[in-house]
Amino acid sequence: MFKVGDLAVYPAQGVGIIEAIESKEIMGRKQTFYVLRIMGNGMKIMVPTSSAKAVGLREVISKDEIPKIYAILKNRDIKIDKQAWNKRYRDYMEKIKSGSVYEIAKVLRDLVVLKNDKNLSFGERKMMDTAKNLLVKEISVATKSDEAKVEEELKLIFSVQ
Repeated sequence: MFKVGDLAVYPAQGVGIIEAIESKEIMGRKQTFYVLRIMGNGMKIMVPTSSAKAVGLREVISKDEIPKIYAILKNRDIKIDKQAWNKRYRDYMEKIKSGSVYEIAKVLRDLVVLKNDKNLSFGERKMMDTAKNLLVKEISVATKSDEAKVEEELKLIFSVQ
């Protein structure tokens, strides 16, 4: 699926580069792993090649998908569930862990909309930052543009309400 030098997205961690493909013997069984270094924090993750798809390792989105992400972010015709913050937090965390860039965009949008109505909990603010960082990194890689430029685009989207 991937080769050394490819960019890949690992759920909840973001964009990384495949630095190596290694074989290791684990519990008497030889397995092959992708060695992925996350661009945002330098974390090294080993993903078994046999379960890469199951854990959600995927290619970076194409430039063509970005308008769809921006459309999700711009959509204000949504109803935020008035459930307890910890239930909402769990639901949003599941979306982030899914690895879907569209689900992450929905989390960011929902939290920005919610923030305009009330103060977010510490966990929600942290999650909003995580969602924003994941989106900024992937969009900047997909468009081969500077992260600061992508952040400015997101600010514009959210300032126009």
